[in-house]
Order: sequence, then C-alpha cells, then structure tokens
Amino acid sequence: MSESTVPKRATVIDPASVEIRRGSSYPPEFAVLTAGRAKQALGNVAGLTGFGVNLVRLAPGAWSSVRHWHTHEDEFVYILEGEAVLVTDAGEQVLRAGMCAGYPAGTRDGHHMINRSDRPARYLEVGSRLEVDMPAYPDDDLAWSAEQEQYTHKDGSAY
Repeated sequence: MSESTVPKRATVIDPASVEIRRGSSYPPEFAVLTAGRAKQALGNVAGLTGFGVNLVRLAPGAWSSVRHWHTHEDEFVYILEGEAVLVTDAGEQVLRAGMCAGYPAGTRDGHHMINRSDRPARYLEVGSRLEVDMPAYPDDDLAWSAEQEQYTHKDGSAY
C-alpha cells in the first residue's frame, strides 16, 4: 500500500484540552455582539480538512455571529445544552437541547443564534470548508474581502 492510501488513525479528543477562542474577528461594532462566544475547533484537532466541527459556548446575551448566509458552505448546528433563539428570514424559533438546524449552501436566508436565556448554551457547529465560499450579511454593512483577508464595508472600504 502506498503512503497516500494508508488510512489515517482516528483522533480521540478531550475538549477540555482544546484551545478556546473567544469572540470573533469582526470589526469592533460587530465584535461586541459575539464577545460572549467561545469556540473550540475540534475538527482541526482531529485533522479534518473536508469540514469543520466547533464546540461553541454562548454566554447569556451573546450572538453566535452576525446574521449571514454562505454561497457554498453548508452549516449544521446541534444544541447540546441550554437554548438559543434561531433568527432567520422566517422569524425566530427557540432551539433547545437535542434540537438541530441545517443551513444549505446558497440559500439566501440569513441566520444566527442569540442566547436570550440566563444560562449558557452549548452546541456543535459543523460546516464545509470551501475556499470559494463567500459569506453574505443581509442586515449590516459588512462584507468579507478574500483579497484583503479581512472584513470591509459592502463598498469595499476599510473599517
């Protein structure tokens, strides 16, 4: 068997050992909304390249992200603990532990979650990793510039 066909070994992960990333890389006026978000990139630790898996904790009042949709990336969330309010074009729906939601790529329905409870919420977030993907932010003057590798205003000007 050539080296390229040898199966890789499974990686067992203790989430307590995985680095916690707090907040987001949004410009300051948006970053404050996600300041109570903590992510652990479990998929990265496992060496996954086709899709990402994050263990996310939302403190009371925190947003998962700015409301957005993706051109090429599928997303899926599974609520493990607590509850979060899913906000889409259709309105709001409470997701509780054991519930999940999926967001197909290219569906122009912005989504995000807000923890409006008085307890933390924890969920798994799974998404594809396609370099051609571009997020869109329907409610805000926010865009991702792949060329500049940073957020800009929708007209391309810097924050």
